[in-house]
Amino acid sequence: MNEKANFDMGKTLVADPDWWRGAVIYQIYPRSFQDSNGDGIGDLPGITQRLPYVASLGVDAIWISPFFTSPMKDFGYDVSDYCDVDPMFGTLSDFDDLVATAHRLGLRVMIDLVLSHTSDQHPWFAQSRASRDNPKADWFVWADPKEDGTPPNNWLSIFGGSAWQWDARREQYYLHNFLVSQPDLNFHSPDVQDALLDVVRFWLDRGVDGFRLDTINFYVHDKELRSNPALPVDQRDDSIAPRVNPYNHQLHVYSKNRPENLDFLKRFRAVLDKYDSATAVGEVGDAQKGLEIMGAYTAGDERVHMCYSFEFLSTHKPDAARFAQVMGDVDEHVSDGWACWAFSNHDVIRHTTRWGLDDSAQRALCTLLLSLRGSVCLYQGEELGLSEADVAYEDLQDPYGIEFWPEFKGRDGCRTPMVWEASNSHAGFSEGAPWLPVSAEHLHHAAALQEDDASALLHHYRAALALRRAHPALIKGAHDKVTADGNVLHFTRSYEAQTIYCAFNLSDAPATHAMPGGTWRSIADTVGGAAPDPNGTLTLGPWQVALAIKT
Repeated sequence: MNEKANFDMGKTLVADPDWWRGAVIYQIYPRSFQDSNGDGIGDLPGITQRLPYVASLGVDAIWISPFFTSPMKDFGYDVSDYCDVDPMFGTLSDFDDLVATAHRLGLRVMIDLVLSHTSDQHPWFAQSRASRDNPKADWFVWADPKEDGTPPNNWLSIFGGSAWQWDARREQYYLHNFLVSQPDLNFHSPDVQDALLDVVRFWLDRGVDGFRLDTINFYVHDKELRSNPALPVDQRDDSIAPRVNPYNHQLHVYSKNRPENLDFLKRFRAVLDKYDSATAVGEVGDAQKGLEIMGAYTAGDERVHMCYSFEFLSTHKPDAARFAQVMGDVDEHVSDGWACWAFSNHDVIRHTTRWGLDDSAQRALCTLLLSLRGSVCLYQGEELGLSEADVAYEDLQDPYGIEFWPEFKGRDGCRTPMVWEASNSHAGFSEGAPWLPVSAEHLHHAAALQEDDASALLHHYRAALALRRAHPALIKGAHDKVTADGNVLHFTRSYEAQTIYCAFNLSDAPATHAMPGGTWRSIADTVGGAAPDPNGTLTLGPWQVALAIKT
């Protein structure tokens, strides 16, 4: 572990403790963004090189997936040193350069903290497993077997099989909600919480502006180790784990989602509140009660600032009725909190493929995403319209996909390298062979090609982001009831004296829609929006949008 740095980052961003509310955050998967040294793996200097491109999109912040020291069994989500950079990604000095460059460009920096578990190579686990009576003996979740030698309960791992692994050193089982090599930390231990909060301080002292909290609802387990109840077949949902995974057969009321988690989140928030403008977004991984958990975790100002769940990261293509239902549920469960929305990320099939979207649909849904109440996460390459890459079995790296192939091909298809140019098979990502192959189909969507084409999707994303930035109601505003009128989704955003009416035709067929009374002026010409006629009627083409400001 390295010592804290004592230096002035030269931060030029204006302190704003409320910057996160309505912010747009661009997720960078570092292995696949830009390689600077030709080893085929993206790195921190590569990210720094490409930050001007990210800033040009008009986003507020970046979220960098894990770059900490790790054996990379789960590509950085298995941490062996929370306070250092894995050599494949660079050094702490490289990270400092990245933060300084981002801040000069007006970008805030959020990093991915994996607090629920470590790698089995972490020194904490090495000491914990050595005996039952050492100072870190209770830092992980250990349990005796049942009388017949089987695990203490029925908890399952998201990556398949039992969530318990036998350890001959202690003659006990340890808990792992993910890979066997990712033992779960014991949040019932105050020492564990203290050590993790020291990690939070380390990175805040280094200049980061906030955190994405991996698996935020997995931190605390049931102290009594009670078995989870079965989940009825008609309630099973594959939004968190693939259909073929028996993880979907349980209601995970004891292995995660414990009420004691709120106590830790209050301690975490108290640390953040000592730093100017520090924020956090939590990942809520639950198929049954995601929005209820989001509401509980973000309520008031003593927990995390915002959370995202998987309503729009699932395989079910949302229509107007689905959007209205989800936003209505948010009004019910998250009225005192704040949501963060995403359609794609590093864990799910890219939404272009997942929902079978053509170019028009991608544009409409981009504009919708940036008009909903809440903050937004965009995933690298989404602005280029990248589809899910077809990765051959022999090229797979993801242990999740290898385990459930071919019914579930894992997460490699959304993690292939970013395509910067179409001049070579490596797409400007690396001078060496990439860790995952570049999709030949992706080359046609390269950023350089789209920069030169004014009609390209990339420019639509920029226009939609600029539209959002220009109107406070779209950033921080309240909304009235989100309503589906056939295939047209509509709602009003309002903030102080500004009121904006939003309507979206989410279908391949034309539609008409009556605007509410009053005088309205279209503000959506830069995103291909329709304007109301003198009678206040909108005529919307397939996948056309309308945004109008009240005058």
